[in-house]
Amino acid sequence: MEEYLAVGKVINTHGVRGELKVLPLTSDVSRFNYLKLVWVERNGNLLRFDVEKTRYHKQYVLIKLYGVDTMDKAREFKDCYLKVDRENARPLDEDEYFIADLIDCEVYENDTLLGTVTDVLQAGGNDCYVVKGKLYGEILIPAVQSVVHKVDIGNRKISVSLPEGLVNKK
Repeated sequence: MEEYLAVGKVINTHGVRGELKVLPLTSDVSRFNYLKLVWVERNGNLLRFDVEKTRYHKQYVLIKLYGVDTMDKAREFKDCYLKVDRENARPLDEDEYFIADLIDCEVYENDTLLGTVTDVLQAGGNDCYVVKGKLYGEILIPAVQSVVHKVDIGNRKISVSLPEGLVNKK
């Protein structure tokens, strides 16, 4: 399992005092209110920063990091991911999972391997697992209780029942 979880992506700077304009990658944007430190992934390295201030602007989060006090310094982090370490991540509710933990899980319907999770789309009312496999190619599986029966992160396995008409079964 990944020890660091992406919570946002720096898409630009904001202002001249070093604020970062961040696209949130979490379903719970309020988590940024409690963020005390972040790791910035830059050129394959993780850099630790304490969070000075957080505020919101439209669909973005504006974050001021200690030691990043100019637009030029903030610009160095454009297109970088902001991460939190797992122990400081927001606790999850039952039946909630970090996307990083779902990626590469094998997906089965009964004993038939459908493929592996390559991405999770967060659009609308519920997430969809992007599953790629040999049997059906790429399919989108709605992450709803009637379809996803069991998620076993430890064994990297997800059990599902595909809805009628989702795939052309042969």
